[in-house]
Amino acid sequence: MPRLALYALTVCALAVAAAVVSFARGNWIGVVWVLLAGLSSNMAWYYLRRAKAQRDAARTATG
Repeated sequence: MPRLALYALTVCALAVAAAVVSFARGNWIGVVWVLLAGLSSNMAWYYLRRAKAQRDAARTATG
């Protein structure tokens, strides 16, 4: 797994946990955490897809 995708997934998991805690305490700042979780999830998806495309391109170029 690419390192940037792993970092993005970690940020996503932490943002989800922070959102749950914020909403459980009745704090509306959890909305920001939800948005950050969505952004980091998309970043992780992008980096995973990019790594897969690079692997496929390298595989087709070599044989």
